[in-house]
Amino acid sequence: MLDNPALATAVEDDRLIRETGTDARVAAIVIPILRPMGFRLVRVRLSGQNGMTLQIMAERDDGTITVQDCEEISRAISPTLDVEDPIEQAYHLEVSSPGIDRPLVRKVDFEAAIGHAAKIETSVMVADKKRFRGKITAVDADGFTLERDLASYGDEPQVRVPFDALADARLILTDSLIREALAKDNREKKAARRGDADDAFEGDEIEFEEDGDLDDEPDTDTDADGNTKTGS
Repeated sequence: MLDNPALATAVEDDRLIRETGTDARVAAIVIPILRPMGFRLVRVRLSGQNGMTLQIMAERDDGTITVQDCEEISRAISPTLDVEDPIEQAYHLEVSSPGIDRPLVRKVDFEAAIGHAAKIETSVMVADKKRFRGKITAVDADGFTLERDLASYGDEPQVRVPFDALADARLILTDSLIREALAKDNREKKAARRGDADDAFEGDEIEFEEDGDLDDEPDTDTDADGNTKTGS
């Protein structure tokens, strides 16, 4: 474990898009806490919503996160944020999942997003523009190719965006994206049920509920965009 949090953050933060200002100070505090817990930071955002809200968006390395995970993260980072005090004003802490229309902050996010629509903003001019909307069609070591939704007259239908030019990127909520997310969720639930059944048969005794329902699942707190979240 590195003793210097700033150095630890530089080593462990593999995101292509990072925060600035106060958000960056918060990121430097939370990343060294998240990594040993098995989570990675997606985004930090301080906004004036509901007074002042500090949103910490995180996930496991496989892209999953539960309400219980969000609660665990909130309990872990709150004391350190109180001690370090990177935000002068009072704020509400919200820990959430990236959601279905997630920010794209790592190369693996872009690879997983191939075939889906995204909104892209760059810090410098790329093909005479800074804002793009279209389908991600290919990803390489240094950037990705976007097939534009509506190319203006004279524009090429496809544009290659270097990773080092990115300022912001996120998926657009579409029917195909929702279908893929639902299919992934179903696969994960089936895998979890198989794992629970295997664990049960490994024991000496198996208990069944009276109604025979082995598929009860806890309620989750999600918003309209499919974000799992918890607040404190």
